[in-house]
Amino acid sequence: MKDNLVKILLKALCWGILAVIAGVIVSIIGNWVAKNPVTFVQQMLNGLQLGFVYAMIAVGYTLVYGVVKLINFAYGDLFMVGAFVSFYGITQYGLSFLPALLLATVACVFLMVIIDRVAYKPLRDAPRIAALITALGMSIFLEYFTALKFVFSPDYIAFIRPFELVTWNVAGVTFTNIQLVIAGVSIVYFVGVQYVVGRTKIGKAMRASAFDKPTARLMGINVNAVIAATFALTGALAGTAAMLYATAYPQIFTFMGIQPGLKAFVAAVIGGIGSIPGAFVGSLIMGFVEAMTVGYVPLGSTLKDGIAFVLLIVMLLIKPTGIFGDPFEETK
Repeated sequence: MKDNLVKILLKALCWGILAVIAGVIVSIIGNWVAKNPVTFVQQMLNGLQLGFVYAMIAVGYTLVYGVVKLINFAYGDLFMVGAFVSFYGITQYGLSFLPALLLATVACVFLMVIIDRVAYKPLRDAPRIAALITALGMSIFLEYFTALKFVFSPDYIAFIRPFELVTWNVAGVTFTNIQLVIAGVSIVYFVGVQYVVGRTKIGKAMRASAFDKPTARLMGINVNAVIAATFALTGALAGTAAMLYATAYPQIFTFMGIQPGLKAFVAAVIGGIGSIPGAFVGSLIMGFVEAMTVGYVPLGSTLKDGIAFVLLIVMLLIKPTGIFGDPFEETK
């Protein structure tokens, strides 16, 4: 009874603080809209474009954490590999958008499963810190190995878009076909992942494995196969997100996955690590904040990366488990 009361009070306090912060934010946004509504809407669209890309990466982080309790820090570099694979598919083999997207997705699925098999599977029963250090090591290896001249090279490369950029202007607000494609693909993936995790047999096995691996094994679930399937699903998300990101921001290099990967991880923490809707909502918040920082804050283009991590610190101070997180999740 006492624990339940404490839990209710903690939740009420957290949501109360968040409500106050939300009120201040709404007031500030109201002033921005009143001064120049066209600029605000334009920045909001730019933020949504970023947020939808971050969402695909963040969902990958949260899926792996939910099942394996591992922060896969090599995920941003897997994202980078997907961008290069799609680039070479377009330039060397003349692939159009969908075949190049499929190629990047398949390549990232394959690489993610190999990484799991080689680096993570031997550490399944090891302390979490061992797997975390391995993930960091794998991230550094991918960054510097792919920077070699005979792999991808360390140069910045202009990404060739697989389709022509089309721009529309409505009441002074500009949007493009790339933004529509990113939003559509991201929403489809989000709905698809929710369906897989919530409604399918493999999704039930993922949830059972996340809840109690030893009991799941006793019930006949092949936990290692479930974990491999989880990593494969996150690989598909990374490959697709990589090509969409490179199409929207057409410059690629071997360290390009660091910032999107870190920001997507921050978004997953803000939304509640382990929660798929939380990862999606946190990513949209992250994209919105970043775009508004660039549009309205002096030196915003310089400060936008730092603001993302200030947002993380504020969330950790107010509600460490994130917007959709459970304060008692780790003690269950």
